Amino acid sequence: MSFFDTLCEMLVILFAMAMGFLARRLEYFNGETDQRLSKVVLNITMPAMIVAAVITGDTLPELAEVLAVLRVAAVFYLLEMVFALTAPRLLGGTPGQKGVWRFGLVFGNIAFIGYPVATALFGPEALFYAVILAMPFNLLSYTLGPLMLVGAKRFQWKQMLTPCTVAAVLGLFFALTRLRPPAIVGECLSFVGNVTVPLSLLVVGSLLAGLPVGQVFKSPRLWCLSVLRLLALPGVLFVILRALGTAPLLLGITVIEMAMPVAVNGSMLCLEYGGDKECMAQATLLTTAASIVTIPLIAAVLL
Repeated sequence: MSFFDTLCEMLVILFAMAMGFLARRLEYFNGETDQRLSKVVLNITMPAMIVAAVITGDTLPELAEVLAVLRVAAVFYLLEMVFALTAPRLLGGTPGQKGVWRFGLVFGNIAFIGYPVATALFGPEALFYAVILAMPFNLLSYTLGPLMLVGAKRFQWKQMLTPCTVAAVLGLFFALTRLRPPAIVGECLSFVGNVTVPLSLLVVGSLLAGLPVGQVFKSPRLWCLSVLRLLALPGVLFVILRALGTAPLLLGITVIEMAMPVAVNGSMLCLEYGGDKECMAQATLLTTAASIVTIPLIAAVLL
């Protein structure tokens, strides 16, 4: 993937956010609209997309390959957890902001942006590896994610049982057992799930419309988060996976997925559970904009 191709991928994401920003300015969206759309995403379209990503491919890698990717995924998420436990203390801020730092360091946009970038860089076969790598993300972001954002005092364990967590477990079941429902099921789920990305980005853009966006680029904390998320994490992971003798294809896909900006579902979760939605929207915007430059740089190192 050339720098221009990657730039185009990022601009599509930013354009959708800009349309949400415009819709809020034109008063098509408001706070209630954001809340309702976030519920639609988290309870209907996102679960459909999670399951569809697993069951609609032509073939899945052999079980041994699936397990190899899951082993690498363990290193992937463990490294993010280490950063999330240490970095927020250095970055400082309010409790809500620290929740955003934790979430942003653990959960990158490995599906919405990661899938197309990995496929463009490493070929169609990379999609299966990227999907399997994202399975723990689907489970953890909707269980540990709210806990990170709002803290233990405001978190209720019953919140872990959500349509997204059920969908993540279902997707993992289909991947490990290699069972496939009828093709029409996958087609229906894909049709509904395909609206997840644009809807999520429209909501993020709408949230940004009520904020002083110019301050996003002046915040030292947000820039530090961006450096950690976009450069430090993939750099450290690259060194670890090379030392472990990871296969080049799997290493490349995993490092590229680590280089993704903050996941857009963070804003949905903040709206749903009461996190700092303004700070999350700002982190999403800045890391997405900065990734236009950082992802091509990392791709150049890998290829």
